Amino acid sequence: ADLWPAEIDPGQISQVIANLVVNADQAMPNGGTLHVSCENFRYCATTTPVVPDLPPGDHIRIRIRDEGVGIPDEYLKRIFDPYFTTKPKGNGLGLATAYSIIKNHNGLVTVESEVHFGSIFTLYLPAALEQEMPVESPGTITQAITGTGRVLVVDDEEAIRMLVHFTLTHLGYQVMQAETALQGVNLYREKFAAGERFDAVILDLTLPGGMGGKEALKKLIEIDPTVNAIVSSGYATDATMSRYHDFGFRGVIAKPYEASELGKTVHDVISTSHVNFGEHLEDGRLATRVA
Repeated sequence: ADLWPAEIDPGQISQVIANLVVNADQAMPNGGTLHVSCENFRYCATTTPVVPDLPPGDHIRIRIRDEGVGIPDEYLKRIFDPYFTTKPKGNGLGLATAYSIIKNHNGLVTVESEVHFGSIFTLYLPAALEQEMPVESPGTITQAITGTGRVLVVDDEEAIRMLVHFTLTHLGYQVMQAETALQGVNLYREKFAAGERFDAVILDLTLPGGMGGKEALKKLIEIDPTVNAIVSSGYATDATMSRYHDFGFRGVIAKPYEASELGKTVHDVISTSHVNFGEHLEDGRLATRVA
């Protein structure tokens, strides 16, 4: 099929879809089938059914349908509100972030649900009708550098971990995940002791539990002074992101991720891993470094 082109931020839209896929997966504790579709959609005054708030015109329509527990009516109007969640471990930001990203793309996100039968999340993105472009086959990641090695991603957002796992696995890496800094440090220590050192670690700058990315890196350097750590954050203005080398990181990547940028960063860090860092830290910053 040929999809109309659309002007989007690939990293942000990937994050939205990852969030919705994670949400659908969590809605099916007893299993089920997840359906994802993407198609051209022309909306006009005679189109049925009516889609409230959708302007007439050409759109790309993406649907994520699950066979899960469904969403009660009293929750439907609130699911895109920040910090609203019905999940014990949820922070209520996943769907709110998805809603905000789609709105910033001049798009629309809707949800239909029936308790015990599942939910359908639908994204509408304005089409740019200049040319048609072929749909890539599932799993195809263009303009991304492939590689090999073991990568650990430490991030409290499951959607981010899934996105990184999916992308790097398709690029040739072995990927493991940790939700907290403590879990990440313990997993690194375990694998390092077993002779299965991670070739790179992607650390979220802000993690729950009192230990963030910078603090986690200090622990990792105690285990392995030559650890190849990449700092990750959605806060591009943070000093750690602009001066990541000063804090002992080997690379930096801003959220939301693009597959090509993620692949290049991981590849570059691993391919230059002959660089050894000094072990002396002052106020969280790397005081000495030897190339």
